Amino acid sequence: MGFSHWSDDAFQARQDHRRNTGQTAFTYDAYVRATGQARVHNQMDPFGVMRESRDSAEHPDSLAIGVMFDVTGSMGSVPRVLQTKLGRLMRVLVEKGYVAHPQVLFGAIGDATCDMVPLQVGQFESGLEMDDDLGKIYLEGGGGGQVFESYELAHYFFALHTSIDCYEKRGRKGYLFTIGDEKPYAVVHREHVLQHMGDRLPANIPTARLLRQLQERYHTFHIIPTNTTHGRSSAVQDCWRALLGERVLRLEDEAAVCETIALAIGLCEGTASDLTSGVDDLVRAGHDRGAVVVAAQALRDFSPARPPRRASSVFSR
Repeated sequence: MGFSHWSDDAFQARQDHRRNTGQTAFTYDAYVRATGQARVHNQMDPFGVMRESRDSAEHPDSLAIGVMFDVTGSMGSVPRVLQTKLGRLMRVLVEKGYVAHPQVLFGAIGDATCDMVPLQVGQFESGLEMDDDLGKIYLEGGGGGQVFESYELAHYFFALHTSIDCYEKRGRKGYLFTIGDEKPYAVVHREHVLQHMGDRLPANIPTARLLRQLQERYHTFHIIPTNTTHGRSSAVQDCWRALLGERVLRLEDEAAVCETIALAIGLCEGTASDLTSGVDDLVRAGHDRGAVVVAAQALRDFSPARPPRRASSVFSR
């Protein structure tokens, strides 16, 4: 996937049309609520699939970027923020030269112990198809009320159900951002994997072990919006820090999530030399300075090695 090109003008035309006609960008969510038929969209279903980020003549140096957000309870505003700011995120990544050929996958996370749709996964896309995928997400708003959600299922999917040329051909890691204010379960439950992805595991997999495997191929971040129900919980923050260290980003305003993603990528890629220059880049790309400052605060303790190391060998699949 990911063979088309991003058009900021085309995206803005879509947004203007929706605004003028009163249409929602989340058309599948509206359909589910109107019909009561709560199930995963067939193009977002993680069962038995592999999501691929591939090089092409149009995108010879593709870079896989996954963004998976919690759609339970108080987190329901995050996908709407991502959708409205998608144009500005892509403007920074592409027009400011942070990433020459980003391929972005959007998906959603719920709770496999109680939700009807605990995992939704789109495709890696380079153009307006990523906006289409956002529109296919069901914003279930469930969760079990026990301060756990199934983030580890998303980690499992990316570790074992994605194939990305940036790493497999060039040894260059992709990116995965999960967003939510609760803890992951301590293990990936084999029955959840079987039910939602079709894999038969001999036993549960400890989440910490899975994340070590995932981090071989992806720069893995978790963003905690701190003004949500559990965002300021020390237990939640400590749990994530034990798993991901400084790549746990505490975000004071979830409206700054796109700016946070852009800055994190720019810092890792070395295309933003530091937070100050990154802030200037985002403001020039049309982002609100207040939101950009909030994003920079979330990244103040993150210190990636620069420039990024590229493996000289070619990895075969």
